Parts: sequence; C-alpha cells; structure tokens
Amino acid sequence: MHDVQRPPPDPRPASGWRRVLWVMFAAQLLSAVGFSTIFPFLPNYVERLGSATGASLLVMVTLVFSLQAVAMAVAAPIWGALSDRWGRKPMVERALYGGAVLILLMGFARSAEELVLLRMLQGLVTGVVSAGTTLVASVTPRERLGYAMGVMQTGLWAGVSVGPVLGGFLEYLFGFRIAFVLTGVLLFTGGILVSTLVREHFVRPDGQAGGMGGMAASFAHVLRAPGVATVLLVRFTAWLGRTMIVPFLPLFVAGLMAGAATSGIVTGVAIGAASAAGTATSILLGRLGDRIGHRPILVGGALATAVAYLPIAFVTEPWQLIVLYGLTGATIGGVLPSISALLAQLTDRGEAGSVYGIDNAIVSSARGVSPIIGAFLVGVAVAGREPVGLDYAVVFSAAAVLFALTAALAAWRVPRVPPPTHAAAGPR
Repeated sequence: MHDVQRPPPDPRPASGWRRVLWVMFAAQLLSAVGFSTIFPFLPNYVERLGSATGASLLVMVTLVFSLQAVAMAVAAPIWGALSDRWGRKPMVERALYGGAVLILLMGFARSAEELVLLRMLQGLVTGVVSAGTTLVASVTPRERLGYAMGVMQTGLWAGVSVGPVLGGFLEYLFGFRIAFVLTGVLLFTGGILVSTLVREHFVRPDGQAGGMGGMAASFAHVLRAPGVATVLLVRFTAWLGRTMIVPFLPLFVAGLMAGAATSGIVTGVAIGAASAAGTATSILLGRLGDRIGHRPILVGGALATAVAYLPIAFVTEPWQLIVLYGLTGATIGGVLPSISALLAQLTDRGEAGSVYGIDNAIVSSARGVSPIIGAFLVGVAVAGREPVGLDYAVVFSAAAVLFALTAALAAWRVPRVPPPTHAAAGPR
C-alpha cells in the first residue's frame, strides 16, 4: 500500500456541474426504475414466450441474463474510449435512446430467441450508469467527487427500490408487455432531459490518437496509473459479493417460509429495504469521504458489509432477514460510491470515459460469473443432492468472505489519496 499525491483542484470554472449532476440523477433514477421493473418476471416472460428451437427453459433464461452482461463487458470500454474523443453527453443519449428502443421491442418479442438477441443488443448499446458516471465525473470538482458519486448511487438505489414493486403490480394487472412499454417511455424521458438540459462544452484532449490503437493506448495508460488496477479488483470482488445473492434470494426465502404464498412479498420487502437503506447512506458517506478520504469509507463499509451478510445464513425468521439484508444495503451504500470517487481521483479528467468504461466492463464481468460461482458453491454444499431452500444460505457466507477480502485488499493495496484542505476546496 502506498500514498499518492492528490491532483490539485481543476483550475477551470466548475459552474454548472450541479445542474449536470441533478439532471443525471433524474436520468439515472428513471432508467433504474425502468430496468428493474422488468427483472422480477423476466424468467416468467421467457417461459411464456417459449423457445422456437426447442431449447430448455433453463438454457434460455441463462442466456437472457448472461449474454447481456457479456456483451456489456465487451462494449463498455469501447464506448468509454469514444466518449473521451467525441464527448460524454452523446454517450449518455446513446445509452438512453438506444435502451428505450430495444426495451420497447422486447415487449413484442415472439420467441425466447428473439428476446435473447434483443438482450444481447441491449448489452452492446446501453450502459446508462457508466455513461452517466463518466459525464458527472468529467465536470465535478475533485473535492466534491464523493458527494457527486453518492448522488448518482442514490438515484440508482432509489430506482431499484421502486422498480420491482411497480413491475410486479403491472404484470399482475396488465400482463408482461406493459412493463416493457413503460420502461421504454422512462428511458426516452431520461434522454429528453439530458438532451434539453445538459450543456457539455467538450474539448478533445490534445495528443489523443484515434482508431483501435489509440483506444488500446488509453486503456493501457489508465491501467498503469498507480492504484487503479487494485481499485478495479476491489470493484470486482465487491460486485461478486453483491450479485451472487440475487438469483438465490427468492429460493432461500421460500425455504425459510416453508413455501408460503407470501414469500415473494418478503423477498420484495427485503430488496426494497436494502435499496432504501443504500439511498439513505450513499450521499452521507460520499460527503464524509470528501472530508476524510474515500479509502477509509471503502475499508469500513466493506468490512461492515461482511459482518452484516454473515448472520443472514443463520436467520430463522423473515423479519431477521429483512433487517440484516437492509443493513447490507446501508453499508454497501458507502462502498460503491467510494470506489467510483477513487477511480476519478487516481486518473486524469480527460480519461474519464476510458476509466468508467473499463469499470463497467469489470462490473458486467462480475454480474456474468457470480451466478455460476454461486451455483457451484451451492452444489458443493449439498454434495450432489437437489438443493432445497435453506441450502442456498451458503451464498450469504460466500458474500461475507468476498466483502472481507474487499476490505483487506482496500486496506492493504489501495493508495491513500489525501482529502483536500478547506482552502483548496474553494467555494462550493
């Protein structure tokens, strides 16, 4: 572990960065509500469509989720590098408008294969979180990065806390397709907000080479920056721990409640509690990181998350699950914005697109492999027999280990970036 000198505050005027931040908060919120609206019933939608080639439901559901993540992992760094050359606002518009069209088309898919294709295209075209983070990081004063990343994370958490509940009601009242239409409308609305309210004065940095060679050089330069590779590794382990839970939480809750009809409601309440808690802590811990440094927040938040996940494997009542799972949302609310802020502090402002493009590829890779790792661990735990509900508790223990590893890596290898002094911070 080593220290790095914090770059001086950007001498350029920072006027207008709050406007960009809050417009992007609104766009992030709308897109998070939209995307999370379709998640609760996506496997059921695959089953309803059926396979035109006779493939099994398990195969098609796996492809629907995994191909989107793999496609995004491939495309995100390329879009990020292009944003450093052509501007960040066009990339946000591409993600929102492109997502609106593709999600709308999913509502009219005629087979599971068509849905898989559209999901793959979604992974190639979208990436609202990455594009929005890049835009915000490129205009925000360095001494306010924790606050800005906290605001963006709050938009994401708030949307995810609302979307699944909304999607469940829409599916119950009107069927599957209306949720896709609503998501398309929400994404398009977010695009309109960005197009009309964000003014980007983009100047391409001098000396940037074009073509694939220039992109590769940008990626290499970012990854060679002191501390960046370690922070990206920390991002990967944190997202592994966070997303490993998702496929197995409903099955665990069903086992905990002996298959009661209300198990789905408890699952939704637990997810909503975690999202609401993350909404409450993201801005607060982001501000604290601006004052004391983001590394201590990252280490403390990851360690607290590990402590919160471990006892979930031993709960015996639904209320215990809701409380502890909600607590993990509160602690993760400090981890994720701290990582984003550290990436911005350790790199040049002109490389923000490449930085967050690589970051999004790391996140997508974690999302792609975490269900496979979780399924493997469950299989090992049951020693070859068919798992039942409470057997899935092993994923909570695994998540606790991953967040403990995240805390250890951050404490050992992530460099200290000194917080700015009050004088350096300037007017706010």
